[in-house]
Amino acid sequence: MSTPTTVQRIGTFAYDARANHLTPESRALFKRNILDSLGCAIAALPGTQFKALREQFDEYGRSGTCSLIGGGTTSPDQAALYNTGLVRYVDLLDSYMSPGGLCHPSDNFGTILAAADHASASGEDFMLALAVAYEIGCRITAIVPVMAKGFNHAIQLAVSAAAGSGKLLGLDADQIAHAIAIATVDNVSLTCVHSEPVSQWKGFSPAITGMRAVYSASLAKRGFTGPLRLFEGPNGLVRMFDQPIDVDWDDHGLEIIHQTIMKKYCSLIHGQPVLEATLDLKRKNDVKSDEVDEVLCDIFQSGFDIAGGGSFGPKDDPQTKEQADYNLKYLIAAALLDDQVGPAQLDPQRVQAPDAQALLRKVTVRPDAKFSAQYPHALNVRVTIKCKDGRVFAKEHVGFEGGLDSPFTWERTVEKFNWLSEQYADQELRDQIINLVATLDEHPIKELMQLLAKVSPEPRFPAKHPGIQ
Repeated sequence: MSTPTTVQRIGTFAYDARANHLTPESRALFKRNILDSLGCAIAALPGTQFKALREQFDEYGRSGTCSLIGGGTTSPDQAALYNTGLVRYVDLLDSYMSPGGLCHPSDNFGTILAAADHASASGEDFMLALAVAYEIGCRITAIVPVMAKGFNHAIQLAVSAAAGSGKLLGLDADQIAHAIAIATVDNVSLTCVHSEPVSQWKGFSPAITGMRAVYSASLAKRGFTGPLRLFEGPNGLVRMFDQPIDVDWDDHGLEIIHQTIMKKYCSLIHGQPVLEATLDLKRKNDVKSDEVDEVLCDIFQSGFDIAGGGSFGPKDDPQTKEQADYNLKYLIAAALLDDQVGPAQLDPQRVQAPDAQALLRKVTVRPDAKFSAQYPHALNVRVTIKCKDGRVFAKEHVGFEGGLDSPFTWERTVEKFNWLSEQYADQELRDQIINLVATLDEHPIKELMQLLAKVSPEPRFPAKHPGIQ
């Protein structure tokens, strides 16, 4: 028998995964991350792109078995596109850090949810498929510095989302391998998606990848085959990444969830310690935004390159939501002005407001060699606020709440969920969703989708929560 290819080994890993591979501790963390993803998705519902997607679904045909968050039904692939875009949109989703970059494991969530809904899966099966997808995507991210090599992490997302979808759709190990190959071979995603001017596609690249993954799994179930030497073949992923991809796919552990980190501010992950430090200085010293003369932000090289004005382009004139959440100058200004960085601070009108535009021009972001040497094992930053009256406040800060050293609890995640969803669901509906997620492995996924379909796609209730502090 010939040696199995990498996609065949991944297919076998996904097929062999069993519910008893999920420890009680991992189950609890998955429920936490699931609730977090749902909060992110609900907060994104009024985004103009989602109205446009619903219009496109009407044009292309809505027939299908999958419920949409916020009501309506469509096909599994379109539901994967929609759900995944929702989770990503407000940039509050989970992350996994590695020396060569990062990935967002919950980019898998909307795709796996659509596949589970289509398959009428149990909550237990959904959680297992999600765990498989998390494990595959993060294991590849840990080995390959994808972003440093010029590629976007939607590449490994194609592998993980196809594997998780295939497991839910009842594919065998060989079919899952073909689903992975089909979904990934044409899904070469480039890091330039993050470059200025940052476009809407930064947030929807994972969504179209998820759409492709579900469709690919369905094709593989019907006998379609893909290039099984996706990694090893001539000009395959090994050559593209210019390195071996040595992952132990015989390890059946599903523990990578313990290495995921969470956000409490609408910002790329690199901005979380920056905003925590900025808000701490502002609140402890009662700094008013009109008192600020200059702000200095020293950060590791990756943060500077992506969001501080480095290699991905200047950050002096943000106009859109997508530019704002990848712009440390704007994010610091918004924190000083509004004492919070949530979905409201990403509204284009807020981004373009004269006070925000004026203050962000007082912010300088600089790379720090010492901080860069410790990244990603430590996310070190230094924020210095200089006031017009001569006062100077500085804080060197390592990590943030939600990071590995200070992980979100279930209670903190419930608070975040209520903050993000309070305008779209009353307290009773929110409580029902929270309680069902807490016992998701005891319910069919259709029960969750029935609740999510009741969420309003437009704000209907007052916003009272100040945001998690």
